[in-house]
Amino acid sequence: MEKKRALITGITGMVGSHLADFLLAKTDWEVIGMCRWRSPLDNIGHLTDRINKKERIRLVYGDLRDSTSMDHVVRDALPDYVFHLAAQSFPQTSFTAPLDTYETNIQGTSRLLEALRQYKKDAMIHVCASSEVFGRVPKEKIPIDEECTFHPASPYAISKVGTDLIGRFYAEAYQMTVMTTRMFTHTGPRRGDVFAESTFAKQIAMIEEGLIPPVVKVGNLHSLRTVADVRDAVRAYYLLVTHHPVAGEYYNIGGTFSCTVGEILDYLISRSPAKDKIKVVVDPERLRPIDADLQVPNMSKFEKHTGWKAEIPFEKTMDDLLNYWREKVAQQEACLVR
Repeated sequence: MEKKRALITGITGMVGSHLADFLLAKTDWEVIGMCRWRSPLDNIGHLTDRINKKERIRLVYGDLRDSTSMDHVVRDALPDYVFHLAAQSFPQTSFTAPLDTYETNIQGTSRLLEALRQYKKDAMIHVCASSEVFGRVPKEKIPIDEECTFHPASPYAISKVGTDLIGRFYAEAYQMTVMTTRMFTHTGPRRGDVFAESTFAKQIAMIEEGLIPPVVKVGNLHSLRTVADVRDAVRAYYLLVTHHPVAGEYYNIGGTFSCTVGEILDYLISRSPAKDKIKVVVDPERLRPIDADLQVPNMSKFEKHTGWKAEIPFEKTMDDLLNYWREKVAQQEACLVR
């Protein structure tokens, strides 16, 4: 019997790389990872030997901004499962590059789904939107359920509203099995250094190595977040497409530990031998024009449907993130402060 095939768009990202690890460890599927020819391969460096030997994993080059490219990727992969994770994923960047963000996230998702409609309509498809679609949520609507009104607070969030709606449209209009997730804050090893908790960890690691003065630059520390571990997130995504998938459904997914961004920073600093020397300074360039400041999910719909529960505690997630940056900084990798 031929093995199932899974296509991961954005395999070189934090989530995509952890999902590849999960599928290789927990299934017998063939994994096809889509990336751009210029994508950094750091996050899948530990898989390069297997990729070179084509041991259940290979790469295919594609770009969401090119329809011909998407046709090629889908015809090459002919996937049974699709995890659409590729995106312009940095909210702060979207304020200075909104059109690029819309092009990649909205039109790119449409190009991928159209190629799947033409060449592999029966695939089980996960479209990754974001909790950022909810944006500015009044306190009385916390925790946020799936029917909460969209009020996006960045061009990135607007693009993810489009991503969300396009996924549901293809399910309803073309009878494709597309499910959409609104994942709340998720982090861990390999998290990009443009995200708050990851830049905190990176700066702390650089301070410990004596590469920068003992000052951590921050943006808004008052936003409330519910934090999940990326390894719990990819397990949820696997269950989404394998546990009685329902075409057109949409789910909130996230962790169980809620705190402010400032409390995340406090924890990371507390884990450093340099904690007594570190000062915190607000950098105006790190502040968004507006912020999604109450991001607490109601996950009962997804939990009831799949039985999934977040398992990895906040402290382990943060410790692993900090140690990830300590290792990279010690090797003199990626030591630009961002």
